[in-house]
Amino acid sequence: MTRLWIPFLPYAVISAVHVGLRLAEHPLDYPTKLLLMPTLALAVLWVMLRVRPVPRGATIVLVVSIACSWLGDGAAFFFPGLPELPMMLLSFGLAHLGYVFLIWKVPGIARGGFPRWSWIYVGAYLALIITLWPHTGSLLVPVMIYGLLLTATAAFAARCAPVVAWGGAWFLVSDAILAFRIFVPEAMPGWTSGAVMLTYTLGQGLLVYGIVSALRSRTNTGKVTPGGGAEVSVGSAG
Repeated sequence: MTRLWIPFLPYAVISAVHVGLRLAEHPLDYPTKLLLMPTLALAVLWVMLRVRPVPRGATIVLVVSIACSWLGDGAAFFFPGLPELPMMLLSFGLAHLGYVFLIWKVPGIARGGFPRWSWIYVGAYLALIITLWPHTGSLLVPVMIYGLLLTATAAFAARCAPVVAWGGAWFLVSDAILAFRIFVPEAMPGWTSGAVMLTYTLGQGLLVYGIVSALRSRTNTGKVTPGGGAEVSVGSAG
């Protein structure tokens, strides 16, 4: 059986290259950014299509969540003529909905209830909104809604194995830094642009890797029907 981490190596390599280019302010940083999520999605498909039975519904939700993140990464490219930030918030918001759904509804991903320490995310959300409130202008409500979805991903990830929990935490850290870069740019040094992508690629990678690991290692099958649509099933490795 192929070791689980091997299909994720291309994502790790591209992430390292992209972060390096971002820190160097090289013009190729944007093209490499657009390679991140497709590479991550290919790793998911490589692993999940070898699971028996194939957890089709869960795989579809996970890949769609990654695709929404890709649209968020390239909002200026994919939605020309539309305001970039609202499209980013919408795209990543949909991605977070997918992650929360998977952890909440698919058996085998979460390991239990919310740990007591996860309450820290409530405090983090309130602190961010209170701090950013005077700077968000007409985007206050979208930012608040997106912040709730982001915090929900981190909190639900806390119910999972440590690798997923860390993924949710780094995703939150990344977007917190990005929020200050967008709304309070004068307070953020230039190197924080690289910090955003370092924590983002780490968060996405750990979150997805952990979910895939949980799905693959599951020995029995759980079934739910998302929105009355396709069945979500979790299978063991073949």
